[in-house]
Amino acid sequence: MLSRGRDNAFVIVTTLFAYLLMRSDIACATTHMVGEENGWAFDVVDWPKGKSFQAGDVLAFNYNPMYHNVVGVNQDEYDTCNPSIGSKLYTSGNELITLVKGPNYFICSFPGHCESNMKIAVIGL
Repeated sequence: MLSRGRDNAFVIVTTLFAYLLMRSDIACATTHMVGEENGWAFDVVDWPKGKSFQAGDVLAFNYNPMYHNVVGVNQDEYDTCNPSIGSKLYTSGNELITLVKGPNYFICSFPGHCESNMKIAVIGL
């Protein structure tokens, strides 16, 4: 009977260890402050240049929600500054958004803001 309890404990610990090992990419994720000291602001479009991003990394968007927002969009919406009704809208002023593998596009949808380069494109590797 005691042996069965140890066997069960071993299975549970081994399963937990395997799960944590598979999810270790989350523990290694980096948080990037969008725009650094300026935050999510006009002319932030070049902020990603020269930086490396991994899928699972987190983008931290800090802004005043009375004047800005963040919208997750596709490439066409990014290029035209015209988000669709189904685009993901963030309005808290302190967003933490996890990057997916491949292209990740974000704009501010307040009138004229995206056109003033308040948008970023980030590739999650």
